[in-house]
Amino acid sequence: MVVWYIIPCMASAPSPDGDLFDEFLTSRGHDVEPARWEESYNKKQCPDCGGLHDDDAVECSVCGWRPEPSP
Repeated sequence: MVVWYIIPCMASAPSPDGDLFDEFLTSRGHDVEPARWEESYNKKQCPDCGGLHDDDAVECSVCGWRPEPSP
């Protein structure tokens, strides 16, 4: 005996830039912007550990964090 189940699914066409998904995540407290260096006293500050670095830093020397590449 074979039993088939049909599960209805809702789908929507994805927007080209993901606005609907970003709105969904934002409404639930998530950050949707790429992580970037923060600024503190003319220094770059790591958003993960708070380590301070010179302006030419590309990676956090404390925890190894790197900013996400720009799209």
